[in-house]
Amino acid sequence: MSTEQRVPVDENGQAATAGYRPELRRTLGFKDLVFYGLVFMVPIAPMGIFGSVYSGSGGMVALTYLVGMVAMVFTAASYAQMVKAFPLAGSVYNYAGRGIGAPVGFLAGWAVLLDYLLVPSLLYLIAAVAMHATVPAIPVWAWLLGFVAFNTVVNLRGIRMTALITRIMLIGALIVLAVFVAVGVWALLDGRGRGFSWEPLFNGDTFTWQLVFGAVSIAVLSFLGFDGISMLAEENTGGAGQIGRAMAAALGVAGLLFIVQTWVAALLVPDPDGLLAGGDPDGVAFYDAARQAGGAWLATLCAVATAIAWGVANSLVAQVATSRLLFAMARDRQLPSFLRKVSARSGVPGNAITVTGVLSVAIGLYMAWREDGIALLSSLINFGALTAFLVLHVAVVWHYLIRQRSRNVWSHLLAPTAGFAILAYVVINANVAAQRLGFVWIGVGVVVLIGLYAAGRRPKLSGLSGTGDVA
Repeated sequence: MSTEQRVPVDENGQAATAGYRPELRRTLGFKDLVFYGLVFMVPIAPMGIFGSVYSGSGGMVALTYLVGMVAMVFTAASYAQMVKAFPLAGSVYNYAGRGIGAPVGFLAGWAVLLDYLLVPSLLYLIAAVAMHATVPAIPVWAWLLGFVAFNTVVNLRGIRMTALITRIMLIGALIVLAVFVAVGVWALLDGRGRGFSWEPLFNGDTFTWQLVFGAVSIAVLSFLGFDGISMLAEENTGGAGQIGRAMAAALGVAGLLFIVQTWVAALLVPDPDGLLAGGDPDGVAFYDAARQAGGAWLATLCAVATAIAWGVANSLVAQVATSRLLFAMARDRQLPSFLRKVSARSGVPGNAITVTGVLSVAIGLYMAWREDGIALLSSLINFGALTAFLVLHVAVVWHYLIRQRSRNVWSHLLAPTAGFAILAYVVINANVAAQRLGFVWIGVGVVVLIGLYAAGRRPKLSGLSGTGDVA
């Protein structure tokens, strides 16, 4: 006989009390969620890390993004299954905690916290460095503070204001992307670059699965953000199913855009052999390809657009997601209680938003001082996200197949198992330094969990039937 562990929902599939007093304001429709996911992923995100992915994949950058998209499709499917059962803010933290057990949920939340706490800092830092290169008179730290201050004010005004700003930013990014692709294709037809070739998708001279999956561990940074849609489950107006549909739509559109732009850029790289051998330490390979296609104006347009997209649009929604994770964990007494306070005027967790901004400044300034700051942040973020995704796939199997005795073999066994296997291989081939630091972070989480038990505050999640740590 199965043990039902499910959050109560109303006739629209929305979360009922689940042991909580409803606090976040429901104002987001399907289009808002898709726009949010696209802005979080940033349609032009590959521009900032193109050189690293190109050199890491032996030039097969389009294949790398295709494999990354497939991996994320399986992950999105697992998110869709879990949000049906538990339509609450908190993402993997809630899904693992309610689907497996509260201690597992805490550790999953701790892992994804590494991702969400560091993502805004990375975005602000990359944008600040890019803008400093464009306007050298303004130092990196000043750009960073400006981006953080603007985004914090917008987010404190409420989720509708955030949705409006991000929609405008998304349209701008799509226009820039369309200009680059159009000019790039025209340049290839005009004889510039290497002409049309399948090498960005497959090169028999350099191909190995280990090489490609190692590059996927870098490229996956561009996809992080579709999962942030699940953080808005308690601000969504269309039921749990709408969250899953929005994630799938955002992921599909973004993946297609990533493949197209990197394929065109790969064929326009001025010195492909040099890029393969020496990498792209300055992060300018994409802009060099844009210069090859259209001249300095196109290179500058892509660089400035990337800076604004990362420093305003992407980091704006990243701050939203981070604050909701802090809010969800604080609501369950696993983080300080002041982080759960919701503004009566704007309906957003104001303290969590402010703390996210302060942490972004502190981490961003420190990493700006380090020579390897951007590379270190990127590696740690990817490790935290991929680890949390692995737990998510396990949660689907445990909750549906084992606990509820589901007979849906594809959705509740085969799909999550395939997603787990792909991501596990990516993690195995990831940066060794990131693996070490990531496991240190998980170890700290274990110590904190032990401390919670010792203090009589073992993790518990409200609104579930049954007994034990999931009660």
